[in-house]
Order: sequence, then structure tokens, then C-alpha cells
Amino acid sequence: MTNVRVVEKKHLFINGREVEAGNYEPLYSPYSGEPIAEIAMADEKLTRDAIQSAQDAFQVISKLPAFERSAILEKVAALLNERVDQAAEVIALESAKPITFAKGEVLRTVETYKFAAEEAKRIHGETIPFDASPGGVGRIGYTVRKPIGVIGAITPFNFPMNLVAHKVGPAIASGNSIVLKPASQTPLSALYIAELFKEAGLPDGVLNVVTGPGSVVGEEIIRDERVAMVTFTGSPAVGIAIRNKAGLKKTTLELGSNAAVILDKDTAIDQVVDRCVTGAFSNQGQVCISLQRIYAHEDVYDQFVEKLAEAAKQLRTGDPLDPNTYISSLISKKETERALGWIEEAKQNDAVVLAGGKLADGILEPTVIVNVDPKLKVSCQEVFAPVVIVNKVSSVKEAIGYVNDSRYGLQAGVYTKNVDQALFASDALEVGAVMINDIPTFRVDHMPYGGVKESGTGREGIKYAVEEMTELKLVVWNRGEI
Repeated sequence: MTNVRVVEKKHLFINGREVEAGNYEPLYSPYSGEPIAEIAMADEKLTRDAIQSAQDAFQVISKLPAFERSAILEKVAALLNERVDQAAEVIALESAKPITFAKGEVLRTVETYKFAAEEAKRIHGETIPFDASPGGVGRIGYTVRKPIGVIGAITPFNFPMNLVAHKVGPAIASGNSIVLKPASQTPLSALYIAELFKEAGLPDGVLNVVTGPGSVVGEEIIRDERVAMVTFTGSPAVGIAIRNKAGLKKTTLELGSNAAVILDKDTAIDQVVDRCVTGAFSNQGQVCISLQRIYAHEDVYDQFVEKLAEAAKQLRTGDPLDPNTYISSLISKKETERALGWIEEAKQNDAVVLAGGKLADGILEPTVIVNVDPKLKVSCQEVFAPVVIVNKVSSVKEAIGYVNDSRYGLQAGVYTKNVDQALFASDALEVGAVMINDIPTFRVDHMPYGGVKESGTGREGIKYAVEEMTELKLVVWNRGEI
């Protein structure tokens, strides 16, 4: 594997080989600002070449037996498991994710490919009891799941290796080919994985990585008729635009969130503070299900905010390659300035910053804000930064009203020892998943994952992604007269 510390040209990966582009642009470290690579910028023609490569390779991968597809995915998982430290360094360099969290992502990616390998062997249909209808007597039928073709995958910067796996893994497991456009800031992780698939024996052309601007590469993927499905993780604005342009293509869209947790009056505060710190501040809050809003019952509010603010102040900021760093740089200076602007807006509207709220050597400190008007950006929009708000409520029901008063609905959590309150919350919260006695940031890679409202459509999680990436086909036999 190439050492990404060296500033070198990174080419496109099309039809199993490196392909040069006419233009390259520097990739800079979000933390140090130093150049770490020169990245190929694909044009429309190169993107179309990648799509053609994927279309040709679909004839190969769709006919590959399930056990062979599974073996390739298992091999990738094994190769990646041997190179955890190296892969984690790639992630940390290009995204400024602290190395401890980067290693955690690599290990999750290994697990995701293992789940995909297992799922490749479990794709099946069912028999249909046709004789349940008088007109069906004498017939038998069954369903099969068939791969749909070329999958266009557009991935974000925040989990540049594992969220690639959530698209590439199920696509290969189900016999599809892929054209992958990684986030512009984090292409190295995707190219790294492409090399592993080549080493693992994936047929050429099944996985193609096309780097470049979304306005060129992404647009070409969306409008090309040879692409059967677009799977996207990113902002609601882009996701909605994809949905509008995709026509009859299948789409899976994992979009925004301002995830919340509710603390009931019986919550054991000392047991939840650390979880809330993890939920709010891991990966600098750049997580779709990052804990952004906390609604604490008035009986526990004062104790909780004091302990949370103190815990936030203890988190160490600095170099993402330092194993002691918990918080490093946001993905760009533009994002840092935006987050600071939202914090300032909150302060000007009587909110109180109990911790953080400012820069330390260019890094936004972990920030805790209280007394926040629900209409302020730090509450009602997706902050995607190490910022969490805490507001006081008088009941779980009141808190649910605040949680639901959102354009998003990805995941939510509620801490309570009252079974009735837990059941009520699980039913009333307008989200894709409810975590009882846990933060909304909980995710394991085989669970169904997705939301409602502007949080998206469809579900990820390997089994569920396979269902999205296959079509159900019905076969009916007429046995005739016997």
C-alpha cells in the first residue's frame, strides 16, 4: 500500500486499474493545512467510462455464485483487519478524525464487510400459496431476488471507510456493480478499499472509484440511464435534488438529523453523562446521529448540566494522530466558521454557553449550551459540530413535543425506568429508531438504519440494503390437469 503521507498523485480507479485524469487538485489536511495528496478530478467522459465499466462487469458479478461473492468480501475483511493501523492513519490524515476513533471506524468496517459476506449467502425468496385463491388452484409460485445492475454510490466525509462499506458491501453481496463517488475531502479511504478489493480477487470493473466534484461526477451518475440505483449519504438539500432528478431510479437517501435524547426524572445522572459526552462529541459531532439536543426533566436538570459541562471541559483537543486527542479540527474552516456563527446567534438570543463555544488553536472546543430557543439554528438545524444544547422540561410528554418539532427524524433516545413512559415514547417519537435507556448515537452495522421526514428514505444495514439493491421476481408454474 502507498504511504499517503507522501504528496503524490492519486488516480481514478476504473475497470480494476488506475486511470489518469486531465486535472488534479491538492488535498489538504483539515488539521494542519498541509497538502497530503493530489487527487484526480474526473470529467463527464471519465465518469461515463466508469459507468460503462460497471455495466460490463455486472454481467460477471451477477452470475458469480453466492459463495464466491461471500469469499471476496471475507477476504477484504481479513486484509483490512491486518492493516487496521495503516487504514486508520489514512482516515485521520484526510478527515482529522482522532486516531482512536479512526481505529474504531476501521474495526467497524471490518465487521460491516463480514456482515455483507454472511448476507451474500442468505439472499432468498419465498413460496406463495396460490391455492389460497380459487383461481390459483393448480399453480405453484415462488419469488427470487435479482440484482438490479449498476449502483451509483455517493458517500460523505464523516465515516469515509465504513459508510463506503455500507454501500459497496451489500452491492457486491447481492451481485451488483458499483460506481463510487467519495466525498471530495476523503477520497483516500475509498481508493484504499478499492485496492483491497483488487487484492481480494474482485473481478475488474465491479468497483469503480471516481473522484471529483459532485457537480460533475455526481450529476453524471444521477442522470445516466445505465445507473439503476443511487444510494447517497449527505445533506437534505442534495438528497432532495437527487430524488427530483433520479426519475424511476431506485434511491436510498440517508440525510440530516438533529438527534435528541430525553432524560426522565428517575434518570441516574452519573450513569448517563459519559454516554452523552460520547454521543455529542465523538468525531467532533460530525455524525448523522450525533447527540445535538438534550431534554432533561426539571428534577435532574441542574445536576446534569453541571456534570456535562465539567466533563466537556476535560476533553483534550489537538492533533488527530495523537492517541490522547478526543476533539480535533472540523472538516473545513468554512464549517468551523458556520458553527461559531450559530453559537453566536444563540448567545445573542439569551442562550448561555456553559462550556466551549470558542476556538483553541483552530479547533472548536466541545460546547454545551443551555436555555436555547427551539427556533435557533443550534436546535432546529443540523449543527454537525461538537455542540450540544440542554433544555429543561417538566415531563417526557413535553420533551417528545420538542423532539418531534423538527424537520428531521432519524433516531432518538429516552432514559427512563418507567415502562409506561418508555412504551409511550417509543410509539410517539417521530423517528426511524428509538433507543430506550441509551443515546440516539447508538448504531451497530447490521441493524436497519434510516429515518423519516427530511432524514431520508430507505434503509441501510446490510440485510436491508440488500433488499433495496435487489428486485423481487415472481415465478409461477401452472401444473395443468393431472
